[in-house]
Amino acid sequence: MGCMKCISTAVLLALFSIPAANAQVSAVKTVYVLPMAGGLDQYLALRLTSTGVVQVVTDPKKADAILTDGIGARLEENLANLFPPPAKDKDAKDDKLGVEFAHPTMQPLAGSRGVIFLVDRNTRDVLWSTFEKPRNSQPDELNHVAAKIVDRFAKAHKVK
Repeated sequence: MGCMKCISTAVLLALFSIPAANAQVSAVKTVYVLPMAGGLDQYLALRLTSTGVVQVVTDPKKADAILTDGIGARLEENLANLFPPPAKDKDAKDDKLGVEFAHPTMQPLAGSRGVIFLVDRNTRDVLWSTFEKPRNSQPDELNHVAAKIVDRFAKAHKVK
């Protein structure tokens, strides 16, 4: 029963944020797709490219947003590897203790297979998400799931 309350709350929050989210999603022109469970990333890239909703780029520095199947510590680590912070001057003091502030990260979501997130590259805000769990990892099923995900993304990408 508690799970249903969480889901209901999440759905209501999502519904109230749709106009603002659509404006941010529609501003995305280029996407970098991170590797995903079962190779879903390849099917999503194929569908995004063939439909022309956004341009899929192979250089993450050219992307407006990142498409991923997980958020939290794993995403933070991927983003740190893709976009390393600028090197600091050895003479500069970070703080009085010499320790950098580490902002907290979300814990990885367990069982997140089927969840897809569009994350703004600069702000790291989640701009859009959906859930479509593949029944299996067969190519036809992954292609079918990718088509559904891209269709939903295309609808959110349009500004009304």
